[in-house]
Amino acid sequence: MHWIDDPSAGAWLRALLDDGYDTMHGVVPRGFPAYARVFHPASVRSLPDRAVPSWDEYDRMPQAEQQALSERFVDGPASWADAAAAFGTVMHPLAQWQSIVRTPTDGDWQTRIAPDGREFSSPVEGEMDATLLAPIAAHLAAHTSTPAEGVAAVWEGYGGLLGFFGETPSRAFLSFGGDADEDPDAARHQEMLQRSIHDPFNNGFRKPTWQPGILSDEVSNGPRLELPGREYVLFSAASSAFTDPKWVLDAPWRDRPGEAHGFAPTAQHPNILWPADQAWVLVSEIDFDSTIVAGSAELIAEICADPRLEALPISAGADLTWTADEVNR
Repeated sequence: MHWIDDPSAGAWLRALLDDGYDTMHGVVPRGFPAYARVFHPASVRSLPDRAVPSWDEYDRMPQAEQQALSERFVDGPASWADAAAAFGTVMHPLAQWQSIVRTPTDGDWQTRIAPDGREFSSPVEGEMDATLLAPIAAHLAAHTSTPAEGVAAVWEGYGGLLGFFGETPSRAFLSFGGDADEDPDAARHQEMLQRSIHDPFNNGFRKPTWQPGILSDEVSNGPRLELPGREYVLFSAASSAFTDPKWVLDAPWRDRPGEAHGFAPTAQHPNILWPADQAWVLVSEIDFDSTIVAGSAELIAEICADPRLEALPISAGADLTWTADEVNR
């Protein structure tokens, strides 16, 4: 994979997108024979002998009771169909999470306790785990004449991805440990923290400086693919590469600064992926809790039939806005 400095590689998408967001075609291209919606997994928490307490109930518990309870939590993934069964709602292609879990007006849709006492947490928006992307990519690679050639588009707005002019970095890493009396590095770190906290006068007049990102300064200052409401950095990428969850190790946008601070290797999976022959497009819009695949009827049928995925076919012009779930209204 390598950076593509000519955003015209994605210009064909612009002509297939709507200017508004009345339907999914504000982000998903029109003109394909069929479409699939792959639902990002939710998560569920349970206790063996009682309902999971609400946050208010948990906060009112003595600390010892909180600790004892937290050690007994059982956490795991949950499908949208699991949640629908628990809340007595209906799973269907245009389902919306807040409706599936019966969220009251102005209620918290991200964490909801079902009538059976289990706590469901909402799916992650804009991304999937690499182990979920892998089976999708296997289907994609089998339905293109160019599985070794394609383009991956990554949204420019992910924290720390690109360098920029500012007073501070877009993110910070906390580190613990080290005795300032014995460790010179720890002492210097403590001194730096003290200066940043107790020097508001100089901080107030600090001039913006270049804050480097995960990607090089050349990429950070380079051209982007401009689509309605979003801009993306483009990379050459074989769809077949994403069949292996270890693709993150080869991604140019791999989070090496995070790894330097002890985090495991990670990389945001592409928000848009397409092969050189443009046989299909995968779209993981940053505000969607599902990923849309546009392609042939055969490809969509295979994805929807894969037991490793929770996927349903949707029609062109589908409305995926939060108010679109007429079934569970």
